[in-house]
Amino acid sequence: MQPITKAIRTRVPQTDEMEHSSPLFLTSSFTYDSAEDMRAAFADENDANIYTRFSNPSVQEFTDRVCALEGAEAGFATASGMSAIFGTFLSFLKTGDHLLSCSSIFGSTHSLITKYLSRWGITYTYADINQPDTWASLIQPNTKMLFLETPTNPGLDLVDLEWVGKLTKEKGILLVVDNCFATPIAQQPLRYGADLVIHSATKWMDGQGRVLGGVVVGRSDLIHDVYLFCRTTGPALSPFNAWVLSKSLETLEVRMDRHASSALKIATALEGHPRLLSVKYPFLKSHPQYDIAVKQMSNGGGIVCFELAGGLDAGRKFLDALDMLSLTANLGDSRTIASHPASTTHAKLSEAERLAVGITPGLIRISVGLEAPEDILADIRQALDA
Repeated sequence: MQPITKAIRTRVPQTDEMEHSSPLFLTSSFTYDSAEDMRAAFADENDANIYTRFSNPSVQEFTDRVCALEGAEAGFATASGMSAIFGTFLSFLKTGDHLLSCSSIFGSTHSLITKYLSRWGITYTYADINQPDTWASLIQPNTKMLFLETPTNPGLDLVDLEWVGKLTKEKGILLVVDNCFATPIAQQPLRYGADLVIHSATKWMDGQGRVLGGVVVGRSDLIHDVYLFCRTTGPALSPFNAWVLSKSLETLEVRMDRHASSALKIATALEGHPRLLSVKYPFLKSHPQYDIAVKQMSNGGGIVCFELAGGLDAGRKFLDALDMLSLTANLGDSRTIASHPASTTHAKLSEAERLAVGITPGLIRISVGLEAPEDILADIRQALDA
């Protein structure tokens, strides 16, 4: 059975009503037939649900479907992508530990690493994604985890997952991959040696900009540690959001095929535009890591980046000139979204930090939606002309 078929057919057991679509379990707690059944549930002697902060059938169905897509043994769903990242970090890192992270990461992840982990005595080192030959030398005796995004947000740089998987196994450290941009449709990091994979389900998994959610999947023993930490600290995914996300996964492959095919058409059409200094998309042959992209990804995803001549001022003028594309703090929507990372998602980084990871003042990130690619391209071109 193919992963997408398994994901679609994975569901909670039918009730006596024999419904075809999974019901929504909108409850905070669960009841028992006897005191002994309740005792056994709290003693973890059975799989009975106790409290929705711990587990819930709607949340479990969503989690199980992501596991099917990623080829994971187990998973735990959270209220947002950032709570999944935070929960993963704090489940395995303690005072005196060292985190090695790819330097090209989401702005909030950067803030979590640089501003908050240090409060618990956790140190970090950033690795240049474009200099992987230096990574081994950055691993310290107390390094416990290597965290990375591929493709990165927003620069669309890539890491060879097979290579980094072998490196972390040799060094005996955990490999955690944020797979949000690729989705499990295009890339499954666990196949290449990752221990845990994280998603902001808010993005492509929902696909319509409706709800927040996050999920971490991987080996069952590691997920058990995440579960214990998160059931205590409480970043639970709501049953309603889980129900929405679970239904969305049924169309994820169809949607991602359309997002990726449109993104490639748009990136190809924009290459060589006189007002653009560069265009970046993983499946463009001009991408510096094109060979890595086609090796480990089945498509290039739905994000296209380009750099405007004229820097910060040109970036803002471009956004103001758009007619159809949305300006919003999200990506992975059915509607195409344009953003200017230097002044929004990565504004809290210093200029030097932004430049170090390829976020120039004129960089524009396009999250390609499901509209006709010709219409998306027409709006981008008129805004460039304006």
